[in-house]
Amino acid sequence: MAGQFEATAEINRPVEEVFAFLGEGTNDPKFSPRVQEIKKTPEGPTAVGTVFTSTVKDAGMKTARQFRITEFDPPRRIRWTETSKNVVTADQGGYDLESTGAGTTHVRIFNVLEGHGIGKLLVGLALSAARKDADAFGQRIKAAVEAS
Repeated sequence: MAGQFEATAEINRPVEEVFAFLGEGTNDPKFSPRVQEIKKTPEGPTAVGTVFTSTVKDAGMKTARQFRITEFDPPRRIRWTETSKNVVTADQGGYDLESTGAGTTHVRIFNVLEGHGIGKLLVGLALSAARKDADAFGQRIKAAVEAS
């Protein structure tokens, strides 16, 4: 069973600033407490093909995650796919950004979670937890961007 969760936020910053913050990729620990560390390869500006490698803590367990940028369209759209081999992965994900006025931006983040092997039994729990946290996740993104 695969499924999607999403979160939205209205951020009091221009769309270009919000895109730059989210597009950097290494800012994730500022709004996602599950991300313990993250690295970008190659160094430099994010582009299609950039890979982010992170250590994530879920349900008390640390896992290695690797995401590849599949679409990078400033300042509107970022897409990624998880290339790591975990029991539950984000096969698709992304940000959609829209300017909603002078200095404000609407952000939507989503991930499509897929279970592999025993993960097919666990993906429902992962989706439930992600959906339950979605509103708070959106607010953490807002707070992190506005604090930068």
